[in-house]
Amino acid sequence: MRAGLESVASASARAESGPRAAFTGAGGRLRRQDAAFRAVTQGFAFLVLLLLGGIIVTLASGSWLSLSHFGVRFLFSSAWNPVTEDFGALVPIAGTLATSAIALLIGVPVSFGIALFLTELSPPWLRRPIGTAIELLAAIPSIIYGMWGLFVFAPFFAEHVQPVLISVLGPVPYAGALFRGPPMGIGVLTAGIILAVMVIPFIAAVMRDVFEIVPAVLKESAYAVGGTTWEVVWNVVLPYTRAGVIGGIMLGLGRALGETMAVTFVIGNAYRLSSSLLAPGNTIASALANEFTEAVGELHFSALIALGLILFVITFIVLSLSKLLLLRLARQEGLQA
Repeated sequence: MRAGLESVASASARAESGPRAAFTGAGGRLRRQDAAFRAVTQGFAFLVLLLLGGIIVTLASGSWLSLSHFGVRFLFSSAWNPVTEDFGALVPIAGTLATSAIALLIGVPVSFGIALFLTELSPPWLRRPIGTAIELLAAIPSIIYGMWGLFVFAPFFAEHVQPVLISVLGPVPYAGALFRGPPMGIGVLTAGIILAVMVIPFIAAVMRDVFEIVPAVLKESAYAVGGTTWEVVWNVVLPYTRAGVIGGIMLGLGRALGETMAVTFVIGNAYRLSSSLLAPGNTIASALANEFTEAVGELHFSALIALGLILFVITFIVLSLSKLLLLRLARQEGLQA
C-alpha cells in the first residue's frame, strides 16, 4: 500500500515538474532575448555618441592649423583674403546669427498663428487641405527656395519693399542704420525672409501636433468658465505643450543655422561687415559651399574647417540653452505644484 502511494506521489511530482520546467525554460529564454535586445539598442545609442565624437575630432584636427596660426583673432577678424592668407570668421558668424534671428522673428509668430488656426479656429473641412499644404512646403528642396528667392522674390523686394523700408525706417535714429543703403534685392534681410519661409512649415507642423494632444476636457473647462479662445490658448494650451513648442522652435532654428543653398543664392556672398540688413553678407554654410572645393593651400582649407567647427559649436550652444530652459521650466512647474 505504501509503495503504491509513493509511486503515485512521484508520478504527481513529475507531472508538476514538467510544466514548471517548461515555464522556467521559457522565462530564461525571454530573459536572454530581453538582454540581447537591450544590448543592441544600447549599442545603437553608443554608436551615435561615437559618430558625434568622431565629427568633433575631425573638425578639431582639421581646423587646428588655422586656429593655432590666427588664435582668438580668427573669431573677431572680418578679413578673408585667400591671396594673402588672412582669414577671419566674424562676417560668416554675424551673417549666420543675423539670418537665423530674422527667420525666427518672422517664422515663430506666423507658425503660431497657423497652428492656432488649424487647431482652434479652422472649420473641419479646411484643416486637412491647409495642413497638407504646409507639409508640402516642408518637402520642397532648398535649392528651389533659393532659385525662387533670386529670380522672383529679390527683384520684387528691391522694387517694391526695400525703397519703402529705406524711406520710412532709414531716418529713424539708431534703428534706421539697419535699413540704409541701395535697394539691391539681395542681402541679409532677404536671406532671413527666405529662411523664415523655409522654417515655417517645420515649426507650424510641430506646434499643430502638440496643440492637438491637449485633452479636450481642459479646454472645455476653460471655455465653460467664460474663457476666450486667446485665454484658453495662453493659459491652458501653451502651458500644457510648452516643451513641444520650444522643441519645434529649436527644430526651425537648427534648419536656419545650417541652411546652405537657399541662403547662398540670395545673401550676396560678400565678406563685408555692415550694420545694414539690406547689404550683402555671408554665412558659415554659404562660405563652405562656395569655397570648399576651391580652397588653395592648407591654411585656407583649415580656415574653412574652422568655420564648420564654429557652426557646430554654435548649434551645440543653442541646443544646450534650450535644454536648460526646458529643465528650468519643469523645475518651476514642480515648485508650483
